[in-house]
Amino acid sequence: MTNPRTITLSEREAQKKLKRLTRRGFLAGGIAAAAGIGGYKWLTSGGEIGGRTWQERAVLNANGAISEAYFSDSRLARTFRPDQIGFQKANGGYGLDDDDELKTWKLTFDPGIAGVSPLTLQLADVQSLPQQKMITNFCCIEGWNVITQWTGVRLADFLRKYLPTGHSLPPYVYMATPDEEYYVGLDRKSAVHPQTLLAWEMNNQPLTSEHGAPLRLVIPVKYGIKNIKRIGTIRLTDKRPADYWAENGYDWFSGL
Repeated sequence: MTNPRTITLSEREAQKKLKRLTRRGFLAGGIAAAAGIGGYKWLTSGGEIGGRTWQERAVLNANGAISEAYFSDSRLARTFRPDQIGFQKANGGYGLDDDDELKTWKLTFDPGIAGVSPLTLQLADVQSLPQQKMITNFCCIEGWNVITQWTGVRLADFLRKYLPTGHSLPPYVYMATPDEEYYVGLDRKSAVHPQTLLAWEMNNQPLTSEHGAPLRLVIPVKYGIKNIKRIGTIRLTDKRPADYWAENGYDWFSGL
């Protein structure tokens, strides 16, 4: 076997080579460190949008755009048997603090049309539309889910009934509690999805105050944060409306 070639350096040459290697290593490390610091500064620069840095918000918006593109009327949430129904805890009390509101509750429907005044409706006006029942999975953004039965009317039927003749549905729907403490925005496709209901019963019982009596939104193709309780206002709009949790760090679409 041939022995590897041995290279002999003088002490002076060895010191010079070591200095060169050390300098290169320091430069490489410095560049890597600078890149890391620069990347961190980029990620944390520019302020916040809705509780997130603008870079994080851009990612959330991109995710929402993908979900929205995938969304369609033919994509239905799975339905279940009555014996699979569970207990749904009351989660989220925004806009539900004043129980006296139930005594004077009314629904304001604003078609968002110049010269057309908003309508004031009662629960009976909503219940006059074709009734629907469904058993679907309610999914909370916190990670829990429960199978629940709902009774109500399709939001699509409600909009067809009360949107003035000759007017088309605009791109967005805004909903808020009577005090407007809690509010959500829906795109048109989500609003007219066949499983999007205005519901007044849960598990064959009238809604309780903590679950959104007398009328709430049920949209099983989205997380629970979109399922607004105690709806006081429904407003149609050409501009994407405000959304409570989108302003607090979640993506606006919130689709499953």
